[in-house]
Amino acid sequence: MMKKIVVAIGGNALNKPGEKPTAEVMKTNLYGTVKHLADLIENGFDLVITHGNGPQVGNLLVQQEIAKDTLPPFPIDVNDAMTQGSIGYLITQTLSNELKRRGLSIPVSCVLTQVVVDRNDPGFENPTKPVGPFYDEQTAKTLQKSKSWIMKEDAGRGWRRVVPSPKPLNIVEIESIKTLLEADNVLVAAGGGGIPVVIDDTGELRGVEAVIDKDRASSLLARLIGADIFVILTAVDYAYLNFGKKDQKALKNLKIDEAKRLMEEGQFAKGSMYPKIEAAVDFVEKTGHQAIITSLEGVKKAIEEGFGTRIIL
Repeated sequence: MMKKIVVAIGGNALNKPGEKPTAEVMKTNLYGTVKHLADLIENGFDLVITHGNGPQVGNLLVQQEIAKDTLPPFPIDVNDAMTQGSIGYLITQTLSNELKRRGLSIPVSCVLTQVVVDRNDPGFENPTKPVGPFYDEQTAKTLQKSKSWIMKEDAGRGWRRVVPSPKPLNIVEIESIKTLLEADNVLVAAGGGGIPVVIDDTGELRGVEAVIDKDRASSLLARLIGADIFVILTAVDYAYLNFGKKDQKALKNLKIDEAKRLMEEGQFAKGSMYPKIEAAVDFVEKTGHQAIITSLEGVKKAIEEGFGTRIIL
């Protein structure tokens, strides 16, 4: 029986710092990304791919703000769906083409994914999820005043808009995802953390203005499908102690109790590594299976040779 693996690809797989956020640039970057993913498929894994969408949602919000006098802006949940579809399309197409070049006839499917959150989640009262481009401090303060956006400094990289980020509780399409996996499909699902929905008083689903953290949603998806391995890809080979300082130290085998202590001590930036560690710990704690944090280039070596940061019990 083949092992199930969920791989959450980072934003650098779509857009690298300083690049224009165009469809052509994202597609070009994905040509390199899918080679590493195709290696996993060739090695016999049942693969589910998740991805972020923060910059893309932010760009749509900017576009819609500029055009608001001509066309009314969409709510964030609809923008989540739009980016989930567009990014999912680019991933499925580039990966399908890569598999065909390797002589592999494996269907790649994208599932538009709704993720249930609690309508009373405290995240709605305390927006924390960064979306959109980085700004300098002065521009951020201007936007906060003129647009009533909530702006926060993000891991020393600049200022960004933040929106609610409620905790994911369930995935509406989970049975469809399981059925497609059983039919030997490679899947793209829960893109951008999924489309956030709540269950209203009538029992019906309703979209809400939020962006769910993609690592949290990916961890939930990995648990629900019974994944054997959960991999979070980022821009660095390891999670580090004292990241960016002269005495930074790569974390290789990190026990969940130690990881929790380091999170409490503030070792991991809230806007970058913290949610990755949190999602990995949650998966390992609830399943007993392994989670890995590493770079795209190091993913094959991480699985085969113990490269990257491995979260263990």
